[in-house]
Amino acid sequence: MTWMNKIVHQHNMVLAADEWNVNDSHVDHWVRHYKARLIKEADLKTITTLPPQERKQTIERLVYQMIEEEKVIIPRRDMEQIIEQLINESVGYGPLETLLRQNDITEIMVNGPREVYIERKGKLELSDVRFKDEQHIRHIIDRIIAPLGRRIDESSPMVDARLHDGSRVNAVIPPISLNGPILSIRKFNKVPLTLDDLLSFGSFSPEMGVFLQAAVKAKCNILVSGGTGSGKTTLLNVLSSSIPRGERIVTIEDMAELRFDYDNIVRMEARPMNMEGTGEVTIRQLVRNALRMRPDRIIIGEVRGNEAIDMLQAMNTGHEGSLTTIHANSPKDALGRLEAMVIMSGLALTVDVIRGYFVGALDLIVQSERLTDGKRKLVSIAEIAEEDGETKIREIFRFVREGVAEDGSVIGHFTSTGYVPKAYHRMRAYGIQISDSIFKQEERV
Repeated sequence: MTWMNKIVHQHNMVLAADEWNVNDSHVDHWVRHYKARLIKEADLKTITTLPPQERKQTIERLVYQMIEEEKVIIPRRDMEQIIEQLINESVGYGPLETLLRQNDITEIMVNGPREVYIERKGKLELSDVRFKDEQHIRHIIDRIIAPLGRRIDESSPMVDARLHDGSRVNAVIPPISLNGPILSIRKFNKVPLTLDDLLSFGSFSPEMGVFLQAAVKAKCNILVSGGTGSGKTTLLNVLSSSIPRGERIVTIEDMAELRFDYDNIVRMEARPMNMEGTGEVTIRQLVRNALRMRPDRIIIGEVRGNEAIDMLQAMNTGHEGSLTTIHANSPKDALGRLEAMVIMSGLALTVDVIRGYFVGALDLIVQSERLTDGKRKLVSIAEIAEEDGETKIREIFRFVREGVAEDGSVIGHFTSTGYVPKAYHRMRAYGIQISDSIFKQEERV
């Protein structure tokens, strides 16, 4: 018999029903009462570090024991509500728990106690979730970052963290934030998406899917470019899952998000400075260390600084098939940003030498974009080529916009440009047979 059944069915409780029975108006009273006891009598700091299911069971057990001690009669319906609120408030994430459990919500943005926005199917909407006050938001932020050894205060008013399920968290507090504590959560898919999933979503054409899968198998070095929320990390995860078995993969991320099923994989994560201002481990340090780990492929979650030169050198020195992402609005912008990052590394390299690195290191740039209707699409797949001594970007596939429907959805189609890339010959050399007809440009009436 469960703890709940045991309590509900005990008939020897002696307190009068009119004194102890709980109805909806009293639920908050009991939540406050048992939360106070939990804070006083339980080791909530340790409980918070437990996995979600074990955490829930521990709180349930403790509360049921307290109810037995007090010999309180509580209806089952109220009991379930009390337990849920206690878990959310004591060791969970308070009002955010209901949003975190909804799989169709991809992002949660807390702008204030009464202003919690969510992203659902690419569209933003104001939710009905509310916090008590700004201190309540701050309490939830502390709950998230405490188990990770991170801190947030006036001297360090910004923090990045992640939840147990891998969801990415960013928090900002005053004096940096003028609106009080701000919290953003990018939710992590419990079940990783596949190439077929993205194809069914209309993210790219079947021909583009075939080409990308072949490019990964043929060890093309691929740079995924796109703006915030355009689906870069999701695409990187999907592409990584196409890597043939038998290779050794090293993944390097600022916040670990990549998740694909593979045997010989080493995952590394950067680390910020600790409270004493020491202990920082940068992406660049991890890239350099990865070269000593005998990797067949290096996957970098995002390149954003002077690690760019180390990544390009790795791609140029036998680590083919490497993958990474970059924030940029077009393939041309992506190369421009990479060029700036290499210059920031402090090496005395001319622009011509840097661009030479691009041709030798990068094979393809895949541009992802979130359209105005909220849908994410691959709007371009391009190859880096050298022609007449100049670095050129040759588009292979593109998404052509045609207009907007009455419901706001973007109308358009995917098409080949007619350009047959060098990567196609590389694929054939690797024994990957795909028809060159996928590069034939369609004639549309």
